[in-house]
Amino acid sequence: MYLTQGLHRGLQQTPDSTMIVGGAQAQTFRQVTRRVEKLAGGLRELGVEAGDRVAILALNSHRYHEYLLAVPWADAVLNPLNIRWSAFEIGYALRDSETKVLIIDDAHRDMLAAIRAECEHLSTVIYCGDDAPPEGTVSYEQLIADAGGVPDARRSGGELAGIFYTGGTSGEPKGVMLSHAAIMTSWLGAAASGHVFRLGQRSRCLHAAPMFHLAGLSAWGLTTLLGGTHVVVPRFEPGAVLAAVESHQVTDMALVPIMVQAIVDYPGLSAHDLASLRAILYGGSPIPKPLLERAGVAMPQVAFTQAYGMTELAPIATLLGPEDHTREALLQSAGRAAPNCEVRIVDEAGAEVPRGTVGEIVVRGGNVMLGYWNKPKETASAVRDGWMHTGDGGRMDEHGYVFVVDRIKDMIVTGGENVYSVEVESAIARNPAVAQCAVIGVPDPEWGERVHAVVVLRPGSEATPEGIREHSKQYIAGYKAPRSVDFVDALPTSAAGKVLKRELRQRHRVGGDREA
Repeated sequence: MYLTQGLHRGLQQTPDSTMIVGGAQAQTFRQVTRRVEKLAGGLRELGVEAGDRVAILALNSHRYHEYLLAVPWADAVLNPLNIRWSAFEIGYALRDSETKVLIIDDAHRDMLAAIRAECEHLSTVIYCGDDAPPEGTVSYEQLIADAGGVPDARRSGGELAGIFYTGGTSGEPKGVMLSHAAIMTSWLGAAASGHVFRLGQRSRCLHAAPMFHLAGLSAWGLTTLLGGTHVVVPRFEPGAVLAAVESHQVTDMALVPIMVQAIVDYPGLSAHDLASLRAILYGGSPIPKPLLERAGVAMPQVAFTQAYGMTELAPIATLLGPEDHTREALLQSAGRAAPNCEVRIVDEAGAEVPRGTVGEIVVRGGNVMLGYWNKPKETASAVRDGWMHTGDGGRMDEHGYVFVVDRIKDMIVTGGENVYSVEVESAIARNPAVAQCAVIGVPDPEWGERVHAVVVLRPGSEATPEGIREHSKQYIAGYKAPRSVDFVDALPTSAAGKVLKRELRQRHRVGGDREA
C-alpha cells in the first residue's frame, strides 16, 4: 500500500476527469500526474534522496495537494508543519527531523528569516507562492517547468511515509512516524465503515480544515483513494466555505465542531444553496446536542459522522455513524472501533476492564504508528505489546460504543486542536516575572475548552494576563497561549511537591470564571 495509489488508479480509469479545484484552477488526473512526476524530478535534482524529509509550511492549495503526492513519488518522507506554530517551534521540528528542504508559501514568507535563524542546516527553500520568490529561494513553478519527470518510486508498506509533529507532554513536540501501510489502513478502514464519502468517484470533498493536520489529511486521502474531486480553500472562513459548496457542488466536508458552529451561526447562511452537501465528517470532540439540532435545521440533508483518534493512529480509531446520531444516548459517544482496528478499555496493568468501567483507551491495528522520531523511551511507553496507549480515559458500553470521559494526560482540546499543558507551562516559565505556573483546560462555550494559566509571580514582579499571553507566544503558537490567567500566591501541591491540578480545576468550577 502506498500514498500515490489513488493517483495511479484515477489516471487509469478517469484520466480527464477533474481531480482538484483550487481557486480558479482546475486540474485533471492526467494534469496532476504530470506535475507530480516533474515536481518529484525537481526534488531529486535538488539532491533529495531516498528517505530524506521534505517539509511544507503553507495554507491549503493545489500545490499542497501536489506536495503530498510528489514527495513519496520521489521516495522521500513528508513533514507537514503546523501553520499556527511559531518560528521557534518550526525550527525545532526541522532540526529534530534533520529536514533540509522546506516548501513555503506567501502567507508564511515573512517567517522565513526567523526560521532560517532557528535552523541553520536548512539547505533549500522552495517558494510555492504566487509573488516573486524571496532571495535565496527556488521557485516552485520554475522547478516544475525545468525538471524532467521521474518514475514513481512507489515507496510503500512499512516504509516511513511521514513525520507528523504533535504537542509533547515533555514540553517539546514529538515527531509521530507513520508508515504508508498505517495511513492507508486508516483510510481503508474509514471507507469500509460505509459512513464517510460514500459517493466514491462522485464525491466532491471540500478541504477547509488545514491539510497538515491528520484529520484534514484523512479527508484528502479518502477522496484520492476513492477517485473523487478535491475542492480546496486556503483556510476555514464560513463565507468562503459556503460559497465553495454552492459553486462547486460539494458533497463532503471534514470539520471540527467549532467550524460547524461557525457555519450555522453565519449571518448569510440562508443565501447559499447547500443542496449538494451530503456528509460532514467531524472530530476533536462530540457535537453538542443543541448544535446538532440547529445544524439539522440548517442542513437537513447532511449526515454527520464523528471520528475519534489521534496522530499516532493515522488517525482514526472509532467512528460514530449517521444513524448513531439519531440516538440521543449516543451523542456523547465517540463511536465504535473502525473496521481496521481493535479498541479496549484497560486498567494500569493493561488488563481489559468490565464494560462501563472507566480506564485507559488503547488501540491495536495496522494503523498504529512506527514510533516517535528519536524518542525510543516515549515510544516504548506509548506502544506496549502492539497496543497504542492513548492517554485518554474512557468507558465502553455493552455494544462496543466508547465514551471519552477524561484525559489521563494533561491535554487540552481547544477548537479541535490538541494542546499539552507542559508545553504551555514551559513557554510561560520563560517569563522572568514568573516563579511558578500550572496550565489547565477550563470549559469554554466557543472553544470547547480554553487554555487557562494559574501563575505565581516572583517577589516584586508585576505582570498582566495579556503580558503573560504575549510573552508565551514567542515560543508557542497563538492558539496554545493562555486565553485566561489567574494570579495566585501559591499552587496547591501534594506531599511529594506535585502540583494538584485536580484542585485547580475544582476551584475553577466552584469559583466560576475568576480570570484576572
